[in-house]
Amino acid sequence: MEEKKTYRKYSGAFKQEVLESMHKEHMSQREAAKRYGIKCSSVVRKWEKIYEKEGYEGLYKDRRGGNPEGRRRQLTEKEKEDLEKRVEWLEMENAYLKKLQALVQERQKRTKKSE
Repeated sequence: MEEKKTYRKYSGAFKQEVLESMHKEHMSQREAAKRYGIKCSSVVRKWEKIYEKEGYEGLYKDRRGGNPEGRRRQLTEKEKEDLEKRVEWLEMENAYLKKLQALVQERQKRTKKSE
């Protein structure tokens, strides 16, 4: 049975504390992760990038789930039409390729029988 990955959620205050001590004590990301019991130093690297772009306020935002509104953007009518045409085209292409494959297999069977 596979182990389920568990992700730990860190508070904004904790993230800020890690970064502040890292900067004050001139620690590397790896050293800071080890000191604070963070499994992967790339997590600290991510926090540092957020801090550089948005300051400490950015560390307090919940970034899980991708889209901040929590919903997908609506497609325009043109985009819907284009997607429908693309699906129709791909379905026709798929049907054609299936028929072609059946013909090729039939030809191969005939050549094997005649040998």
